[in-house]
Amino acid sequence: MQTFANNLVFSLNATLPVFLMMVFGWIIQKINLIDEHTTKKINQFVFKALLPALIFKDLSTADFRAVWDAKFVLFCFFATLLSILAAFLFSLIHKDKTERGEIIQASYRSSAAILGIAFVNNIYGESTMAALMIIGTVPLYNVIAVTVLSLTSPENRDKSSPKELILHTVRDVVTNPIILGIAAGTIWSLLRIPQPVILSKSVSYLANMATPLSLIALGASFKFEDAKGKLPVSFGIAGIKLLLFCMIFLPAAVSLGFRGEKLIAILVMLGSATTGSCFIMARNMGHKGTITSCAVMLTTLCSAFTLTMWLFILKTLEYI
Repeated sequence: MQTFANNLVFSLNATLPVFLMMVFGWIIQKINLIDEHTTKKINQFVFKALLPALIFKDLSTADFRAVWDAKFVLFCFFATLLSILAAFLFSLIHKDKTERGEIIQASYRSSAAILGIAFVNNIYGESTMAALMIIGTVPLYNVIAVTVLSLTSPENRDKSSPKELILHTVRDVVTNPIILGIAAGTIWSLLRIPQPVILSKSVSYLANMATPLSLIALGASFKFEDAKGKLPVSFGIAGIKLLLFCMIFLPAAVSLGFRGEKLIAILVMLGSATTGSCFIMARNMGHKGTITSCAVMLTTLCSAFTLTMWLFILKTLEYI
């Protein structure tokens, strides 16, 4: 019982502050401290500057050569790929094709970069397994997210030429700020380019603003009247995101011999809440973002309990 209580407190400490930041954003919008125009500009600022800085900071300082584990990275990659396929099949149930991109992204995309490092380090101290998990998942997360959001965007679907749509999608992928941040951070790490203190501190300042500002903007953009009709699909996303993927891939990870910090990194990859950057990306690519914001709030609230459950199971079975 004591172990369960400790795990519950640990998970609540990781997830409730995230949820409360969204609530804070909603409150300050309701009292007119910020308006819709300001919220839109914050979304753009986070998407184009802060999130790339956060990704660059995490990846550029990781020593991938020293801890490289091809088996672990490949497992993360293929588990993510299969999760995306499952999310795509789930989205086909939804009649509105312009919202399928939001459903796909919200169903598979976890808080891997933000929560993953914190979660693993909180249990095992300094660890590079979360950084390796990011290499296996985050580039794929973002390439697929940009592709599906671009193809299903209400703006792009009005284009008459399939060639124009394909070119527009490729351009969105190549010029996406988050993907550019991933590429820059990975190259910087592999080439072992030293970071001057001025650069390191400046990037850290930007990176530290990314999470709170994105969550505040998400909460400020949330409208209960728009969300009412999206609750059934949001509960479906939460079930897939927090339960189904873990039920499928955690046993596979155990059977392949992953234990300890690697298994925790895989758990975060599979079963953590839908990341708030999903909403930022959806809004910046022409989507309304209602389904995404509902999914982020619901999975964030529920993940405190589902992550505790998975931690308790893995701990009881002595896999971590």
